[in-house]
Amino acid sequence: MDKVVRTAADAVADIPDGASIAVGGFGLVGVPEILIDALRDQGAGELETISNNCGTDGFGLGVLLAEHRIRRTISSYVGSNKEFARQYLQGELEVELTPQGTLAERMRAGGAGIPAFFTPAGVGTQVADGGLPLRYDGAGGVLVASEPKETREFDGVTYVMERGIVADYAFVHAWKGDRHGNLVYRRSARNFNPNAAAAGRITIAQVEHLVEPGELDPENIHTPGIQVQRVVEVGPVEVGIEKRTVRTEN
Repeated sequence: MDKVVRTAADAVADIPDGASIAVGGFGLVGVPEILIDALRDQGAGELETISNNCGTDGFGLGVLLAEHRIRRTISSYVGSNKEFARQYLQGELEVELTPQGTLAERMRAGGAGIPAFFTPAGVGTQVADGGLPLRYDGAGGVLVASEPKETREFDGVTYVMERGIVADYAFVHAWKGDRHGNLVYRRSARNFNPNAAAAGRITIAQVEHLVEPGELDPENIHTPGIQVQRVVEVGPVEVGIEKRTVRTEN
């Protein structure tokens, strides 16, 4: 039952080229940056990532992106990473853009064993009708576009079918975790982390504070240990400021 791994490097040592990884975080908050940095040092490439965004320049998944280690990503927001935009438009990166709520539910559904679900989000757009650019050809043309998805009417309303996501691995960041893998997220770090944790076949959690079994209030556990296979203690992590805005003095 003791799932603690000594270092982040040990936790990611067996991740192979081509693996799919669900990654928690939103902007700079709740990002499992130490696991991501360890994977960069480990050397795996041709990765597929599933995350709200693909990091920022020089942080989070952005460090893997900068080294061309990500082949494909499923994301909902990509506007804070210039290198992401460059790779996408140059045809170096395949991108499946997904509405944010749909992405969260796709991960949650995958973790719950639900293969697909219907949602109104995206109906009447390229999300449902197909034609979203997955990969450009580097010269302004679309090399690969998304296929149309199944739609169905329920009670007079049209819905589009979305597939659940199950990833080979998942990286998450938690405030506290015990040796059995039970996790507690703090404040806004409880964003995509619980859904990412559920979606991974092998879920690896970096925790700021490691506690003994029984020290966490069962009613306040956000991710149960059954969904976590490895835990590594990383100590307190400082959250940066993604966009700093200050007033100009007159």
